Amino acid sequence: MQTSNAAKASATVAVLAASVWFGGLVVLGAIVAPIVFHHVPAPYSADAMTLVFRRFDKVAMGAAGLVLAAEALRAIARERVRAIDVVRIVVAVIASALAVWQGVALSPRIAALHDAGAVRGFGALGLELESLHATAEGEAKAQLALVAALLALHVYSLATSHARA
Repeated sequence: MQTSNAAKASATVAVLAASVWFGGLVVLGAIVAPIVFHHVPAPYSADAMTLVFRRFDKVAMGAAGLVLAAEALRAIARERVRAIDVVRIVVAVIASALAVWQGVALSPRIAALHDAGAVRGFGALGLELESLHATAEGEAKAQLALVAALLALHVYSLATSHARA
């Protein structure tokens, strides 16, 4: 089965968008947040990281939208949808749902608690902030794993399509 130019182009868009999403998660989680929270005093560290995370939420949701659109175009361009395509689409939908949940629910609530003066672990608001922060960290790690799987599935899909051509 020959992979169409439209399928190849949409796969390229999906891989590029997923790479930006994956790289952003890694850079923020492994480099930026630990350095800022360690070296910048509170509450300035939280002020800065709130802005950074809110901006990245937009990037992640945009990347997720591109991935989903590319997956839809790729499915339409194929003569038949293979099992690997279905798995890749399911992984993309789950990862995208997490990015949207992070961007429209978790991050705004964390920002609102921070704006209200909550300090992680202190008082009722601080305990809620601590809980939401832990949820956001776990959710970001889940996104990271899913987007890594998505990239691997794209590579495998493209390799098997090319081998069959």
